[in-house]
Amino acid sequence: MSDDQLPDSVPGQHDLGPAVERFDEVVDQQLERVRGNSVLDRVFTTASHVGDFSLIWHSINLLLGIRGRNPQRVITFAALIGLESLMVNQGVKRLFRRARPTTTGDDRLEVRQPRTSSFPSGHASSATFAAALLAPRTYQPVTALIWLAAGTVATSRAYVRIHHASDVVAGVVTGGILVAITRRVIQRLGHDDVL
Repeated sequence: MSDDQLPDSVPGQHDLGPAVERFDEVVDQQLERVRGNSVLDRVFTTASHVGDFSLIWHSINLLLGIRGRNPQRVITFAALIGLESLMVNQGVKRLFRRARPTTTGDDRLEVRQPRTSSFPSGHASSATFAAALLAPRTYQPVTALIWLAAGTVATSRAYVRIHHASDVVAGVVTGGILVAITRRVIQRLGHDDVL
């Protein structure tokens, strides 16, 4: 399947300006220096897979919910990350419709073929959003591990060549904005305890 067959991409619409294009090229060149390393290939390919459909974030949410015996938090988080995904994948991405660097990822790495356009990275957005909501529910070193997982999932998308590096950066920013809005709305509704 070519880029122009992706439902949310426009043929030939790749750039966001020369500075962004250059940034993407430089990052991809640096990543290419470590692609082929069996450990890194496995780490980033696995991270990309567990980020699919926010599987890692739902799993962590469930574990924290069981430990904290708070089913309301589990349900609230699941609903919020579902809403975040919907807003990014069916909302923000449709505004940009940027073609992906490849449609199937790097030939050396097996990843799921996405159906949406490239900008911003949904994996990076959901990783940031999830980590910001999940990390405060636990303590060190688990908090640090959640943020490390988020960074790994986000970075994996450029590593496996499903996203441009700028898509990942934009995804992190998007996730940060959405979590700030979410917190503000929940505070105004007087339901701080659900997070």
